[in-house]
Amino acid sequence: MPNAFVPLDAAATAARLPYPELAQAIAAMLAELRDGSAMAPPRIALPVGDAVNGAGTLLVMPARNRDLVMTKNITVHPDNPRRGLPTILGEVLVANAHTGERIAMLDGPTVTGRRTAAVTLLAAQSFAPEPDGELLIVGAGVQAQTHLEAFVAGLPVRRVWLQSRTRDKAEALAAQALALGVEARVIEDVAEALPHVSMVVTVTSSRTAVLPDLDSGLWTDRHFVAGVGAFRPDMCELPPVLCRTASAQGRLLADTLFGIEDEAGDLLQAGIDWATVQPFQTAILDADALRDRTGSPLVFKSVGYALWDLAACVLASRGDAG
Repeated sequence: MPNAFVPLDAAATAARLPYPELAQAIAAMLAELRDGSAMAPPRIALPVGDAVNGAGTLLVMPARNRDLVMTKNITVHPDNPRRGLPTILGEVLVANAHTGERIAMLDGPTVTGRRTAAVTLLAAQSFAPEPDGELLIVGAGVQAQTHLEAFVAGLPVRRVWLQSRTRDKAEALAAQALALGVEARVIEDVAEALPHVSMVVTVTSSRTAVLPDLDSGLWTDRHFVAGVGAFRPDMCELPPVLCRTASAQGRLLADTLFGIEDEAGDLLQAGIDWATVQPFQTAILDADALRDRTGSPLVFKSVGYALWDLAACVLASRGDAG
């Protein structure tokens, strides 16, 4: 009998992707990547539209493991909020790898938001020297919301500090944190939070560093820093000396090395030697040593990879979770 095709809207997709379970699905996918049973080519990024009518990017990401094959097609139009539209639109098509039968279609923005946050959550669970207590989130968009949800769901976060160039969005995110049972504080300057937090997540589209550099005296080797927002060479959230020092100390990690030379603006602008960047799939096997190493904050750069979407597809295909 053919498999029934299941189209899932945003709410149904989210219901099948609870953050702690999704983080573990990504950990399982890392093992499949190591043993060669899962693979994904570099994603295709195609500029679309124009500056007058709306310039954006089409991202096409295929991936497969032993049992599933998926393709994610999303468009990213940064000016869409001014048009009353979401920045990210798209879908994820899931098929049986053995027959090609279409199994499900998931909401693309929901998969993207939740798997990105779950990757950061898994990194914090694995590498953060002190993965509890207090968290700083820089940015207040969709990824800030999903990272807040993920960290509260997957770690014992007591307080979140929020900084954004848009104060009302930060206040709205603080209200969401309170609804999740976490104390929240909106600040104007991230320097106010750094002495108190152990984990820092940046989720902005900034073209200049949103964090102070290492010579500020605000950093210790007990900090875990995740740079998530910058996905083009002209974007930069992480300061250069912080990145270079982490690189020199063996404490610079990335979720994947596929596409990093084209997309990780933070590291490109810091002049990082790519050979010093440790990929997630092997670094996680040495997590204890990386956690205990000193000399700089531990920096985790996330650029995204289709296998994290495939992990979401694997989890979603199991039916309603949680």
